[in-house]
Amino acid sequence: MAAIPALDPEAEPSMDVILVGSSELSSPVSPGEGRDLIAYEVKVNQRNIEDICLCCGSLQVHTKHPLFEGGICAPCKDKFLDALFLYDDDGYQSYCSICCSGETLLICGNPDCTRCYCFECVDSLVGPGTSGKVHAMSNWVCFLCLPFSRSGLLQRRRKWRSQLKAFYDRESESPLEMFETVPVWRREPVRVLSLFEDIKKELTSLGFLESGSDPGQLKHLDDVTDTVRKDVEEWGPFDLLYGATPPLGHTCDHPPSWYLFQFHRLLQYARPGPGSPRPFFWMFVDNLVLNKEDQDVASRFLEMEPTTIPDVRGGSLQNAVRVWSNIPAIRSSRQWALVSEEELSLLTQNRQSSKLAAKWPTKLVKNCFLPLREYFKYFSTELTSSL
Repeated sequence: MAAIPALDPEAEPSMDVILVGSSELSSPVSPGEGRDLIAYEVKVNQRNIEDICLCCGSLQVHTKHPLFEGGICAPCKDKFLDALFLYDDDGYQSYCSICCSGETLLICGNPDCTRCYCFECVDSLVGPGTSGKVHAMSNWVCFLCLPFSRSGLLQRRRKWRSQLKAFYDRESESPLEMFETVPVWRREPVRVLSLFEDIKKELTSLGFLESGSDPGQLKHLDDVTDTVRKDVEEWGPFDLLYGATPPLGHTCDHPPSWYLFQFHRLLQYARPGPGSPRPFFWMFVDNLVLNKEDQDVASRFLEMEPTTIPDVRGGSLQNAVRVWSNIPAIRSSRQWALVSEEELSLLTQNRQSSKLAAKWPTKLVKNCFLPLREYFKYFSTELTSSL
């Protein structure tokens, strides 16, 4: 694959280039439905594309699309917020970066990009038949990686990274600590502090840590009783703080709440100072050992409700964890279906009655780290979903 020019994709280019095909070669003969209306409204009715939802073609625009020039309606806005940072096991985003939907997706060939685009968006916004031409190419560079900003009707927004952050800050019903994504050439290796459980294997398999690299990129601590702020500041700074309660059936020297309180204490030490733009992420995982009172305390201390991540195999619930985190998409109901308290109670009883040695269920949260690829350097594109 040819090298990608090291140009700033957020800089406004002086040229107007169409990638594949051209939606300007001919005007639509009649309006279609949905997204087929977009080209007709823009070219025939001379409607401003900012007044049309790029995702569905609706004229009931709620706000601007954060990545490309055009509008977005309220229902599509909600879908966008839920799905943009969802990833599949292969490390690519699960849905189209334009409409956050789509069944058949085109994957960007830039090894530093994880974005995908559905056939319908490409054909309606770039030009009819463009998706087939792109699909036939051995390596295709997507609309957010190209050195020019325009392809047909699809125009990348200037400074789209800051536009995306502003979109989340403004539109999210339950505001989440959202950081501006980082251009590829500015991404640094992630620095991790892992409490009570060593997640180096998982981060290495996802490409965030090089095999055999400097172990200083990840520091693991089992007992933090004597750890003070000065220690964390000397070891850091850190980009990711991870902590977890022991799994059910695991013998430990502390009550479950101890892990929560110690995690919260070190979280205060590891956070960047007020107003710092540096991306900083954290995750606390409960392996179903915190009681209801402890869960309420965790939600109050961590300032959010947990997401329940189930492990369903063969139609039956095998495992589950509760997660508090500021990593994008952790709380998305599209990715993590909530498990009822009755199911959790049954799961707990079944696991407690089992005499099999419990294992850390890290694989349930492994893919939750994938959105960090928008912020930190990674070293591998061949991801594995199993441990």
